[in-house]
Amino acid sequence: MIGLGAERLKRGIRDVVARWQLPRDVRREARRDAMGLPAGDPGIDAVVDAGIAWLATAQDRSASNDGGVARHYSPLSGWAPSYPETTGYIVPTMLSYAALRPDSPARSRAQRMLDWLVSIQLEDGAFQAGIITTRPRVACSFNTGQILLGLARGTAELGDAYRGAMVRAAEWMVAAQDPDGCWRRFPSPMVVPGEKSYDTHAAWGLLEAARVAPGARYDEAAMANLRWALTRQRPNGWMENCCLTQASEPLTHTLGYALRGLLEGYRYCGEAQLLAAARRTADGLLCALGPDGFLPGRLDAQWRGTVPWACLTGSVQVSQCWLMLYEELGERRYLEAAAAVNRYVRRTVRLDAPEETRGAVKGSFPFDGSYGRYQYPNWAVKFCVDSQLLERTIRGEEAGRRSPR
Repeated sequence: MIGLGAERLKRGIRDVVARWQLPRDVRREARRDAMGLPAGDPGIDAVVDAGIAWLATAQDRSASNDGGVARHYSPLSGWAPSYPETTGYIVPTMLSYAALRPDSPARSRAQRMLDWLVSIQLEDGAFQAGIITTRPRVACSFNTGQILLGLARGTAELGDAYRGAMVRAAEWMVAAQDPDGCWRRFPSPMVVPGEKSYDTHAAWGLLEAARVAPGARYDEAAMANLRWALTRQRPNGWMENCCLTQASEPLTHTLGYALRGLLEGYRYCGEAQLLAAARRTADGLLCALGPDGFLPGRLDAQWRGTVPWACLTGSVQVSQCWLMLYEELGERRYLEAAAAVNRYVRRTVRLDAPEETRGAVKGSFPFDGSYGRYQYPNWAVKFCVDSQLLERTIRGEEAGRRSPR
């Protein structure tokens, strides 16, 4: 016991020393977070506009300066190089915003992102894992599925200039799939080896490609993966093999990926078993939600939080899924839970900061949490904007129904 206590003391001293070696602005931000959430809520519209502006800055300031979106900004290292995977699914967010704000440059920015993605596609149709400077360039099924979301939306809204790249990526995804529907042969080298039930989010990419290219049977491959994923779901909704690194306590980020894929599968085909499965996972996540909108960043198989920090990316991914379930089922508990989470995340966003962090979303709250520590990831902003926009739409529709005719 004495030895264990001494080791804990030494570890604590090392942590304190490491914190004091951080730059002053990082220490200051960590201290702010340690005091708790700010009281003020900047509101949906302000956070959406600031988030889109930050994504534009991340595109312009990417260390690789290529038209893609910087993976993250960190006060420790500055702007990162562009990240193909997340640039792919940022495209639909930019196009959705452009539909609301036609006078914004969001549409042309989305086109620049797509042009860059087409230029870096591998010869076999796949896309690489990691940031653009990662070597060797390794084909990855999950990343290719995420980029398909952008290519399909680009093809639908911007024209056939992106159809060829979309078809090549979709055909590669189908060929890379195992007979049972799982993708095993082209994993990301950045995560622990093994099957991943969050690949349902890659299957969603195939569903979007199927909408643009009906008859190509991309939807059959997507549905095969979703049915495989159902075999990894426990009766209480918890998903096996659903984390980047710690399968016993997955991130809300990867649980959000898995849940979204199930919901998109249901929306595509209307299969009741997919909706039931999505509800099981969504209801399990509800069990972990705090009254203030705090959702622990990691959860065990009984839906208990295992960490004291929120993975803000996962929080808004889950809130958007709850909003989608509210749209489908009309159950207020989903709307109320999503609104609480969205409000929590909005309160972490600073609108009075320099452009590097104004409108950005931290990897974790507090800032020193283990997910994206001391970083502002681009996908955190993307998912935040998406969820806020959906809540805004729902609130607007409800207000319209209440107003006198």
